[in-house]
Order: sequence, then structure tokens, then C-alpha cells
Amino acid sequence: MTGVRIDGKVIAQAVKDRVKKAVDEMKSQGITPCLATVLIGDNSASATYVKNKHNACQEVGIETKDHKLDASISQNELNGIIDNLNSDSSVHGILIQLPLPKHLDEFATISRISPLKDVDGLTPHNAGLLAMKKAILVACTPSGVMEMFDYHGINLEGKNVVLINRSNLVGKPLYHLLLDKNATVMTCHSKTKNLKEICQAADIIITAVGDRNKFTLSADMIKEGAIVIDVAISRHNEKLVGDSDYDEIIQKASFATPVPGGVGPMTVAMLLKNTITAASLSSQIGR
Repeated sequence: MTGVRIDGKVIAQAVKDRVKKAVDEMKSQGITPCLATVLIGDNSASATYVKNKHNACQEVGIETKDHKLDASISQNELNGIIDNLNSDSSVHGILIQLPLPKHLDEFATISRISPLKDVDGLTPHNAGLLAMKKAILVACTPSGVMEMFDYHGINLEGKNVVLINRSNLVGKPLYHLLLDKNATVMTCHSKTKNLKEICQAADIIITAVGDRNKFTLSADMIKEGAIVIDVAISRHNEKLVGDSDYDEIIQKASFATPVPGGVGPMTVAMLLKNTITAASLSSQIGR
């Protein structure tokens, strides 16, 4: 029997609707939520991502400030820009579009953002709070995945979850979020042995490899009724694809996300949610 398609566009719109109501309420109190983006260099994919984020902000009434910087910018110059944004009371969220040019230090750059304006949830401070179940601003893609589970009423308690990713952006935050819901989580990666057998025993598989030349999640790797969340997106044979072939997976899974149109829209929606959360934090501190 065909499983349920988890439509990220529909769920993301539900989040945006809630955000717009919150933005309207904040504006009535004299607060205009504002997101500052920093794009370094001329990476076309990064430019497209930033443009999409600006469009989404406009859709819900969040103000944006766009900073496009030359690829040759020094670390000290970038640090100064971040410091200025940290001290700018009109800016509530700061987003540094990744990846950075190779001569810049990603960890040092992210760490410099004020934790109260860290709408990507990537600073060491916020990552540490997440590990201690105290986080307010959480990485957007992982929180988007959790929003999908909530939307469909999927109970994670006691479920065996296989997470195929260990990055700071996806895998590690998701690990803590899933644990907080009392799931049993196994994190797998390129060095994991017997991955097929591990996946076949999972109730839920969340995959985010993003390279079909290295990994594909095929239908024979999941058990009947499993839930598959495909976070990956890459170009393969001139098509945008995830780690799995949705048309095959959905014939076996109880729930599954397509690519595109699955997790992707959720990432932007949760960025909007984090921005109004950051604006709310700022207004509370300012009282």
C-alpha cells in the first residue's frame, strides 16, 4: 500500500501563517523583526538560497538587511561586520550564508555571532544549550524535520531511528532533538559497517548524505511501514534528487518526504520562526 507523502510546502506554509500572525502582533507593539544576511563571494547557489530567504521574509513581513561582500574580504574585516550587526539593536537575526571562502575560518565566524541573534542555531553556545535541553534557537533543518513529525502526529517515543549524517548542521542537532522525544537514535556515517542491515531494522530513517555517487537509500534497505525523511538535495543526471528514490520508497514506507518539496521548504520556514523568536528575546531583554 502506498504511504503518506509528507508535503514540506504545505507544512512550511502552516508555519509561515503562524509567523505572519506573530510578526503582525510584534509590529503592533512597535517591534519590526529584522534578519541580516551576509553573503560572501559569488557562489550562485548561495546567492539563490539568500534570495529565497529574503523573499520568504517579505512574505511574512520580516524586514531584511542584505550584506554582499567580496570573496577577498579578510577575517578581521568580516569580524568587524559581525560585531556591528551584533550591536545593531534594529537587527534581531544574523545569518552567515555557508560555505565560506576557504581562507575564512567558519568556526571563528559562526562563534562570533551573538547567541541571541544566532537564527541558524550554530554557535557553540546554542549547540551546547541544545545538548542540555535548554535551547531556544535551534538549527533550522533539524527543527523543520521535527515540525514534520508534529504535523503528522508521529509519536517518536521508543522508535528506533537511524540518522545517516553527523554534521553540525543536521546530524548532531537532530540527534539531541530526537533523544528529547525519547527515541532511540543511532548515528551512521561513511565509516559505519553493515549500514543496509542497520537501516532494515529502523522504524525511522533520516538520511542527509547528498551525494548519489557515495550513497543511495534504496527500497530494499527499509522495512515495511518505515518512515523515511530525506534531507539531502543534490543534482544527479541533470535532476534535483535526494538520497532516495521517492517513487520506490513510498510504495513501502508509511510516510516519506519527496525531493524537492520535502524538507527544503521547512528549513526556510524555521528560519522565519527563529527570527521572530530572536526578536522576542531582544524585546524582553530590552525591557
